[in-house]
Amino acid sequence: MKVRKKEYGDCNLIGRRVEQLRKERKIKQKDFIARLQVAGLDINPTSYSKLEGQVRAATDKEVYAIALVLGVPIETLFEK
Repeated sequence: MKVRKKEYGDCNLIGRRVEQLRKERKIKQKDFIARLQVAGLDINPTSYSKLEGQVRAATDKEVYAIALVLGVPIETLFEK
């Protein structure tokens, strides 16, 4: 598993938690993006990487799709 090269930003509250949950489930980032796209979220790898790195804001649609694909309540994405 790759180690994050850059520090986390402060543009969203969920990025770090999403990354943690995805890695706990042993899902590669490219596979997770594919699952999001199947769920109807049009997101590219660069945009998703920035979301996880907290260097861009997350939309409500993205938060919903991420929770859906991870199989967790939305509130879980906001836990530390």
